[in-house]
Amino acid sequence: MRVIGGKYKGKRFVPPTNFPSRPTTDFAKEALFNIIENRYDLEDLSVLDLFSGTGSIGMEFLSRGAKNVLSIDNHFVSFKFLKNTQESLSDKNWQVRKQDAIRYLEQTPVKFDIIFADPPYEMKGTSELPEIIFSRNLLNKDGLLIIEHGRENDFKKMAQFKEIRNYGGVNFSFFE
Repeated sequence: MRVIGGKYKGKRFVPPTNFPSRPTTDFAKEALFNIIENRYDLEDLSVLDLFSGTGSIGMEFLSRGAKNVLSIDNHFVSFKFLKNTQESLSDKNWQVRKQDAIRYLEQTPVKFDIIFADPPYEMKGTSELPEIIFSRNLLNKDGLLIIEHGRENDFKKMAQFKEIRNYGGVNFSFFE
């Protein structure tokens, strides 16, 4: 896994062989950040990275100058990798938390400019993420929710849905 843009560009991190998640491909990540950087000045943004896994997306936001990034993952191996990576970067703008992502959303009073969620593709309840986030008003004005998902999820009928982008087996649904 490597960071593809910003101040940490080219930095590589190697997850352990028993890692429980699949990192977003560099191709999909690059396309995603092209979209985001055309819409936002990342230096002013507060980002929530849910189901963080390797932390690849959170690190990209951080590398590209996000004001702060909070990465949340409940899996012990993922959290341990995230914590070790965070410590190696020593970036004061990155926080890592071991917690259930849904429980976090249901309890937090904090609002974000961008919420990125990459739940396991087979996870039940993925389709409820936008409802939880928008009913709790967890996005700041002009905020963006991005959900990475497989082909089986279809969010097009939701009021806040704006678009979907497909990059091979990776889909990004955008909500405002």
